[in-house]
Amino acid sequence: MGTLLQQIANGIVLGATIGLIALGYTMVYGIIQLINFAHGEVFMVGAFGGLAVWRFVLPDSWRAYWYVALPLMILGGMIVTVVIAVLMERFAYRPLRNAPRLAPLITALGVSVALQEAIRIWFPDADAAQPFPRVFVDKQITLGPVEISASGLLLIVVSIVLSILLQAYISNSRMGRAMRATSQDHDTARLMGVNPDRVIVLTFVIGAALAGVAGVLYGSYITNVDNLIGFQNGIFAFTAAVLGGIGSLRGAVIGSFIIGLIKTLGGQYLPGGAQYDYVWIFVVLILVLVFRPQGLFGEAERVRA
Repeated sequence: MGTLLQQIANGIVLGATIGLIALGYTMVYGIIQLINFAHGEVFMVGAFGGLAVWRFVLPDSWRAYWYVALPLMILGGMIVTVVIAVLMERFAYRPLRNAPRLAPLITALGVSVALQEAIRIWFPDADAAQPFPRVFVDKQITLGPVEISASGLLLIVVSIVLSILLQAYISNSRMGRAMRATSQDHDTARLMGVNPDRVIVLTFVIGAALAGVAGVLYGSYITNVDNLIGFQNGIFAFTAAVLGGIGSLRGAVIGSFIIGLIKTLGGQYLPGGAQYDYVWIFVVLILVLVFRPQGLFGEAERVRA
């Protein structure tokens, strides 16, 4: 029982990380029907942005105070990811907005590879695991048979709080209404005074900022990063978004926790162990898509006669 509870806790921490990335996938798809496969690399760049702040910006005297160092690292990671997302939208995706869907999809894959190579050049040893400081309290919190680090607990809390705030923002704010209108019909939204280009840029900015936060907190939790964490976690996040119903914020978050639990519990208890945990994730995804193609919380597509 102790092992089961520990793996559930590990799955929740992984799900919290995936959730912040999956929100970016589902928001961009909801607005412009684009699968932004470069979003996982945005998460990776955010982690390295926070690491760069630690290495090159923070004075030694500030590093001892997590409440100074961690916010500055998160801010650095967010700035880098937001700048990249804005450039990516403006120069890679906007010119292809009216092109056949295959063109922006291939472009997204190209941007993904370009970001990996950019980090490889910026951090020449990024292929190997880079030590990442555990800025938050380096302490194990014991809850019965379960141990979870303070960094992991922080990751869970931040993920849930940001998800709730994002849902409230989209549901209640003026720009949130503009985002919902744009997702339904760009042309009609424009006639109603909404600027779709501004809405799309904001969507990329919000998704990138969440990925930047996730990258720094994830690095602090696992204490090392490399240029492949974006691909690995991006696959999980995309799968979670599809599982929950791509375009649904609630579905992205719940799907992320489901994926996190499948990975940890499947690696512990199912045949093949950790070597086959990816297999069980995609088995569950295929079953959901066979019996509920729109995902767990997605709406069935309406086909008009």
